[in-house]
Amino acid sequence: MSDLLDLARTIALEAGELAARRRREGVEIAATKSTIVDVVTEADREVERLILDRIREARPDDGVLGEEGASVPGSSGLAWVVDPIDGTVNYLYGLPHYAVSIAIVELPEGGGDPDPLTWTSKVGVVLNPASGELFTAEVGAGAFCGDRRLHVGEPVSLDLALVATGFAYAASTRAFQGDVVARLLPQVRDIRRQGTASLDLCFVADGRYDAYFERTLSPWDHAAGALIAREAGARVTGMRGAAPSRDFILAAEPSVAAALEALLDELGEFEDF
Repeated sequence: MSDLLDLARTIALEAGELAARRRREGVEIAATKSTIVDVVTEADREVERLILDRIREARPDDGVLGEEGASVPGSSGLAWVVDPIDGTVNYLYGLPHYAVSIAIVELPEGGGDPDPLTWTSKVGVVLNPASGELFTAEVGAGAFCGDRRLHVGEPVSLDLALVATGFAYAASTRAFQGDVVARLLPQVRDIRRQGTASLDLCFVADGRYDAYFERTLSPWDHAAGALIAREAGARVTGMRGAAPSRDFILAAEPSVAAALEALLDELGEFEDF
C-alpha cells in the first residue's frame, strides 16, 4: 500500500465513523440543490470539512474538488476528488447503502481544474459506513474489498446480466431515463437501482452486478469507483468510447460492456434529453 492510498484509506475511515455517528443521532435536510429531490444534510457538510482538514494537514499542496463546495486549487499536480456522503437520500432515510468516496487524480501538465476527461486516476477509496465494507484501488495494483482482491464477473449474455443504473434529479430527464430502462428491462436478467453510484461501481468490481450505467453523474460520484472497477478488470467507458463523464458512464466485464453499450445505443440512451 502506497503512502497516498494509506492516507486516503485513513481519512475515509475517520470520515465514515463521523457520518455513521451523525446518522445514529438523526439527520435533517440542510438545503436542496438542483431540484427538491437533490438534498444536502448538515452531515454532508461536516464530513466534507473533516476530509478537507485532514488533506490540508497532510498534503497542503494538493488540490481538492468536493461536492459540497470544499474545493481548493493545488500546486502539486495531484487533486483529491471527494464525495463526503454519496447516496445522501439513502442516508437521509436510514437505508444502509451510502458511501464516503475519495479519489486522488493526477492533473495534466499545466494543472487546471480536475476534469475526468483529462485526469489520470491514481487512488480510489469507497467506504460504506453502514456495512463496514472498504473498497480500495491503486492504479496498476488491483482492487480490493478489505484484504480480498476483487475480480469483475464472468462474461454473460445480456439476457443473464444483472444491470444497475441510476436516475438524474430533473423530472424531465428522469422520465427519459425511465423510458429507456422500461425497454431495457425485458432484455436483461433484471435491473437494480440502489442510489449510490460509487458503490454500484464497486459492486461491478466484485461481480455483484454484471454491469452498471448512468448519465448526469458529477466527477466526485464516479472518480473512486471507476478506478476500483477498472482495476478489477472492468471496462469503464463514457459515451461511444469517450472517457467517463457527466454525459455517460458504463462499467462491466469487457464483452458485457460492449454488448450493453450497443443495446443502449439502439434503445436511444445516447440521445439528447
